[in-house]
Amino acid sequence: MRIMLAPMEGVVDHTMRSMLSEVGGLDRCVTEFVRITNHRLPAKVFYRYCPELHNGSLTPSGTPVYIQLLGGIPEPMAMNALRAAELGAAGIDINFGCPAKLVNRNDGGSVLLKEPRRVFDIVKAVRDAVPKTTPVTVKIRLGFNDRSLLDDICAAIFAASANELTIHARTKEDGYKPPAYWDAIAAVTEKSPIPIIANGEIWSTQDYHNCVVQSNCQDIMLGRGILSCPDLARQIKSVHQQTGKPILEWPSIVRLLDQFCSVTAHEYDHKYVGNRVKQWLGYLRRQYGQAETLFESVKRLKMPDDISAAIGQHQLSLNKDDESPLPIAV
Repeated sequence: MRIMLAPMEGVVDHTMRSMLSEVGGLDRCVTEFVRITNHRLPAKVFYRYCPELHNGSLTPSGTPVYIQLLGGIPEPMAMNALRAAELGAAGIDINFGCPAKLVNRNDGGSVLLKEPRRVFDIVKAVRDAVPKTTPVTVKIRLGFNDRSLLDDICAAIFAASANELTIHARTKEDGYKPPAYWDAIAAVTEKSPIPIIANGEIWSTQDYHNCVVQSNCQDIMLGRGILSCPDLARQIKSVHQQTGKPILEWPSIVRLLDQFCSVTAHEYDHKYVGNRVKQWLGYLRRQYGQAETLFESVKRLKMPDDISAAIGQHQLSLNKDDESPLPIAV
């Protein structure tokens, strides 16, 4: 079984990919979407979204990174997919899942699920453009307003010779409201000629178990769940492979957060660093009660040095006997 890291726009950038893949358990990452309009993008754009291209399209810990493209016109999508492949992308992922209204209004993301023929044309153009050795993967939802076109959408993707398909088990209309309808994926999995990856509402090892049983998928993609529990992929692998790897406790998570703050301060304008740290803490509050205390201490801070100092103070307040090293990749 494999576990993929979801391409969450504005959240899972190269810094977050590096942190989470270092913790372990992930088999693939996908970049935030590169918006494709009607021209070929310069190489610097692909390097900005995927600096891992400088490292063989791998995170520092060795996890492959696919470049995600979003657009509604086959020819520019194909042209830019080839450019990404020529720059060394480990794979090309096509976004038909984004539910954002702005994206949909501009002919991108899940709105294309209304037109299976266009889905076919885009996937086929990309598949034909890039070398056969470059995987082309696709991410969709169950549909736009409803699931009535799911079979047609999937048939189009299969006919276009995509290598893999990830299905977020909700429609665009469902948004991110629970539940995820994992059972709706099972009928696709049963007749699919390519691997199907299940995505949506996997927050725990029990959710993973329920998802694979209901979806009949072995492979999954994690999004908000792994942001809330950074070692969730490793926990799932540990249960699946019976390796008994330790679960990360809160002190180790705080050390991760401190590293994230430090690295982000070097990567971004200082005015954005605080927002990114607070954003991650917002996810961590779901899993760790102590995250609320730390969030309260940083929520009004803006400068990276002040935020880092608050994290340091929080670390001092934790059990000083906990000197366990931060577990790294399995």
